[in-house]
Amino acid sequence: MKFGILLDHQYERGDDLGRRTGELVELTQHVRDLGFDSLFGIHHYLSSLSTPQPLPLLSRLIEHTGEMQIGTGILILPLGHPVHWAEEIATIDQMSGGRFVLGVGSGYREDEFQSFGIERRTRVSRMNESLEVMRKLWSGEPVHHRGKHFELDGVQCSVLPAQEGGPEVWVGANGPIGIKRIAGQGLPWLAPSNVRRNWAVGNLTDYRQHLREAGHDETGMTFPIHRDLCVADSFEEAFEIAGEPVRRSYDEYVQYGMDYFETQWEGIKHKALFFGSPDDITAKIQDFSDAGYNHFVFRVQWLGLPIERSMEILERFAREVMPRFRA
Repeated sequence: MKFGILLDHQYERGDDLGRRTGELVELTQHVRDLGFDSLFGIHHYLSSLSTPQPLPLLSRLIEHTGEMQIGTGILILPLGHPVHWAEEIATIDQMSGGRFVLGVGSGYREDEFQSFGIERRTRVSRMNESLEVMRKLWSGEPVHHRGKHFELDGVQCSVLPAQEGGPEVWVGANGPIGIKRIAGQGLPWLAPSNVRRNWAVGNLTDYRQHLREAGHDETGMTFPIHRDLCVADSFEEAFEIAGEPVRRSYDEYVQYGMDYFETQWEGIKHKALFFGSPDDITAKIQDFSDAGYNHFVFRVQWLGLPIERSMEILERFAREVMPRFRA
């Protein structure tokens, strides 16, 4: 069982990003010393919130991460060229000594695609072809590729990842068609944070069935999931601490057409959040673990919540919950 942290590096416009980066350095050191296994950054362009880009941010944090894995959760792959991504990711994998995990997704925000001059309807095929090209480049051999979106003629990647063949790739998807496609590729599916328990568990069951049908062996595979985490004496106290910041953070998605977070808030509140006492959180983790999830990536930062509160949540989890899952 592994436990990681998703850095929520999204801030109000005009916030002091130098100070915020310093907070993230301190948080990273704290996460490392508490025994967490991984640390991930998020990715968006042109956001309503000030959102530092994940690869430079993670590069800044590498020296403070110890032996933790670092990665993106997620990188919107269709918004860049695979040659660019291949060399950027190979560089950060080298800098981290081969500890990078590439979490990718196809994206959803129309303004991002319009601003990059990319048709949103092509995002899935661009993502899949980008991964194909990147793996060819990471082989170190000359790449000849003629695809739907990209053409390469005998070029070689100038920087190869420390991990032979490239880092592990996790792929995010929020629907059964995407989940089945990921299983067919034999890649780990990164389950989202905001879905209810039965959806997350049911779709993992389907994903694993699709894996087997496609002839993939799941032995040793990672089954990751994002969750929002607040540990307190009770659900009510946890919600008193972080409920409003969580709601504010989810409300930011509504302007991008995701009114689900507004209309389904009560369901998210009671059936998606990992909020509650140490015993409550332990039971939730065990339930999801029994279903097959084995790498939990927690978010403990939200709009308006002081960083000190985030650290208190992490400390209590590490002290009262994590030991129950460490052999």
